[in-house]
Amino acid sequence: MKILVTGGTGFTGSAMVKRLISLGHEVVALDYKEGLIPQNLREAGAEVHIGSVTDKDLVERAMQGVEMVHHLAAAFRELNVPESFYDEVNTGGTRNVFEAAVRHGVRKVVYCSTCGVHGNVDNPPGGEDAPIQPADYYQQTKYNGEVVAREFFAQGMKTTILRPAAIYGPGDPERFFMIYRRVAKGVFPMFGSGKTLYHPLYIDNLVDAFLLAQEEDKGLGEAYLIADEHFYPIEELVKRVAKAMNKPVKIPHYPVWPLVAAGHVFEKVCKPFGITPPIFPRRVDWYRQNRAFKIDKAKAELGYAPKVGIDEGLANTYKWYQEMGYLQ
Repeated sequence: MKILVTGGTGFTGSAMVKRLISLGHEVVALDYKEGLIPQNLREAGAEVHIGSVTDKDLVERAMQGVEMVHHLAAAFRELNVPESFYDEVNTGGTRNVFEAAVRHGVRKVVYCSTCGVHGNVDNPPGGEDAPIQPADYYQQTKYNGEVVAREFFAQGMKTTILRPAAIYGPGDPERFFMIYRRVAKGVFPMFGSGKTLYHPLYIDNLVDAFLLAQEEDKGLGEAYLIADEHFYPIEELVKRVAKAMNKPVKIPHYPVWPLVAAGHVFEKVCKPFGITPPIFPRRVDWYRQNRAFKIDKAKAELGYAPKVGIDEGLANTYKWYQEMGYLQ
């Protein structure tokens, strides 16, 4: 098929593009910036368009001849922009993609949401029926995108929604890098008990889920949490990273609330100057919000089965960081 991947030069999108090409598909990647490895995508055979999903004309051009869409593009961790930017990209951009897909007779759109739409999971592990309680404008606008997807499903467009957990793996320049970098220094300051639950998702497992979801008559109109087989207390996750790196690490504990207060202060002080704060609320949430999920529905209805476990995934990621010169 000819398949469009929005957000196609990013960490998740580029992994998706490369897998689709390896399976013989013709792939179009659309993203707002070149990303880390755009030339590799072009050399692999992808058609790459640079620009935003808010640009209706660009979306229209990228959609030419497309049969299937994986909509991954999103404003994420954009700190020096107004909150309205998230809505323009994550809600308005999603509507642009669906509208163009309808005009071009696309067979199905797979929409990438986030497990973050559930916010802090009050009774972990949570399923798809856990309360929708976004904690910030990113999570809220990603859920708004789900509402758009369901609107078009009601109008006859085949669609499936995926809610990935904490994605990591080779090609990830920042999401888990903080953990590796601190472990490499031998000391990982732990704010709070360290018992907060976190659910990783190895990139290859996520791409497997997207491939299952693109099957035309599978998961129609449904949302699925996608994660690895197991979730972990964050302190155990740090220890497993240390094991993957073969490095000892000390984990001293500190109260979390001063960090929470500092995050809010730094965000407010830095925003008028367009400066990225060293600490901000969403980063602090890692220490205090439970993110643990059930993946039974994806297993039963999509046939999802995460193949790469945590120790293998962390080792693969560490090897990539070393090869790229991020860690020595």
